[in-house]
Amino acid sequence: MDPKPPDNKRLFSVLLAAFLGWMFDGMEMGLFPIIARPALLQMQQAQGLALSDAFVAQWMGYATASFLVGAALGGVAFGWLGDRIGRVKAMAVSILVYSLFTGLIYFAQQPWHLCAARFMGALGMGGEWSLGIALVMEVWPEKHRPLMAGVIGAAANVGFALISVLAIFFKVDVDSWRWVALIGAAPALLTFVVRIFVPESEKWHAAVQAAPTKVNPLKEIFGPKLLKTTLIATALSSVVLIGTWGSVQWLPLWADKMAGAADPTAKGWTGMSSGIGAVVGCLAGAYFGGFISRRLGYFLLSLGSLISCAILFRGFDSYGPMFLVMTFIVGGVTAAFYGWLPLYLPELFPTRVRATGQGLSFNAGRIFAAVGALQMGSLMQHTFHGSYAQAGAVITLVYAFGLVLIWFAPETKGKPLPE
Repeated sequence: MDPKPPDNKRLFSVLLAAFLGWMFDGMEMGLFPIIARPALLQMQQAQGLALSDAFVAQWMGYATASFLVGAALGGVAFGWLGDRIGRVKAMAVSILVYSLFTGLIYFAQQPWHLCAARFMGALGMGGEWSLGIALVMEVWPEKHRPLMAGVIGAAANVGFALISVLAIFFKVDVDSWRWVALIGAAPALLTFVVRIFVPESEKWHAAVQAAPTKVNPLKEIFGPKLLKTTLIATALSSVVLIGTWGSVQWLPLWADKMAGAADPTAKGWTGMSSGIGAVVGCLAGAYFGGFISRRLGYFLLSLGSLISCAILFRGFDSYGPMFLVMTFIVGGVTAAFYGWLPLYLPELFPTRVRATGQGLSFNAGRIFAAVGALQMGSLMQHTFHGSYAQAGAVITLVYAFGLVLIWFAPETKGKPLPE
């Protein structure tokens, strides 16, 4: 028996909760690149060390890796929890986790404190993505899936842009970065709204009741029927995440270095340009993926990312208006994947294991990105000679793999979500 279609009020409450959860997630992600450099410079000075961008790059790499590993583990853990106890309960817990631990950055005194807080907060961030996407895709009708994927994909970048606006109008330096970090605790209030007003997925209820025995989500997604699907989904997600976290997330730091002390707002304007571009890109990416075949959509996004990143990282060596324009374009093209992935990944896994399957495949890519982030400090110093541009130009070649990988993936356009 098919689950009863939800009314408009239920549809809206589910979408709003998922949107806000992922929007605040984006604020948390965008917050750290803005405060990282002043925070690490202050800690470096407190240790009596000479100020050095090599120190910043090294610890930025460690903190980024901590975040990526935490998000990967959180995507699996909270995805599994969502398949067992329900999307809504698990999503409320995930939001609470990432809010509280991001707020704790305020108290950091050593660089490793930043890494620890980023790891713990990322557990919740990784989980919120898989749970929010599963809930929206299961509740909303099939005909709205491309639009919903774009809206949810854009949510994080709305948050990223909002935190960048703060960095423009509020001077984030060694004396003020802690107050910006404290903003990260605000989304904790959303957990109460989620638990009280957001309905659970009827598809999930039906899948749980129909299961003859207790489902083991992890065992099933690595079982003979879904193993190939899981590996392909992981590979496609990995290309996207390595490209983003290995280069695009470093754009505010690159701008801050090029502009120097003369323009402390450079990182804010760069983050906002990238964030606004990403909002547009996510909406366009989902529509694009819904209008044409899923495979052709991913192929064209990979090609566009490869070309636009080459232009940005190989064609600019100073901060200015044209740099911001190109940052907007790169932010849009590379973030369009985050509208495509919420559309495609839920179409690969049955309801009973959907949150686990898409959570693992999306977030496992963060592990590969984390390995790269750990090496960024050394690479920046010895291989790329302190050049963010050289590093970005090399790392974004990963999109070339996406041009090939997608043709091994199943085409799901026009098919209902697997039950």
